[in-house]
Amino acid sequence: MGKPQSLKPQSLKLPSPKPSSTQVPRPGEGKRGEEGHLGYLLRQASAAHRLKMERALADLEVTPPQFVVLTMLNAYPGLSNADLARLSLLTPPTVSVIVGNLERSGAVTRRAHSVHGRIQHIDVTASGRQLLARCRRRVQALEQDLQAGLSLREEQLIRRWLVAVALEGGEGGGAT
Repeated sequence: MGKPQSLKPQSLKLPSPKPSSTQVPRPGEGKRGEEGHLGYLLRQASAAHRLKMERALADLEVTPPQFVVLTMLNAYPGLSNADLARLSLLTPPTVSVIVGNLERSGAVTRRAHSVHGRIQHIDVTASGRQLLARCRRRVQALEQDLQAGLSLREEQLIRRWLVAVALEGGEGGGAT
């Protein structure tokens, strides 16, 4: 029986990666640019905006979904978890986790429904409103970046088109 072979990196012969036959385009090029499918471009733009939001809110320890939940609860106080999920375009289990985390941080409170004990209404607390105000300042700066270079008419057309796309998906257009 011979000596066992060494497992040092130089003794392992791994196949060389095959060169890609296709150059992957950067955002804005080829099908990732004006030639691309609108649905893909919407998704690409959404992902880029979400990343900017994550970075803008990171030191406040707020995620973009938490920001959406706080925003919707502030606009529509007393929502149930199910209604909040539909409105925030998140799944009920995701909203449940988010609300639990926001409740532990003191940003929201839950109270039982007066008739249906299992249903809970969720409200933003004073400290939650303060946190939301800090978040909003940062997100408004991102919104201004999105609007830069657009006329008021162009912005209105984009808003109408986005709303129409969402309405075509059915009521709410959400993940639920």
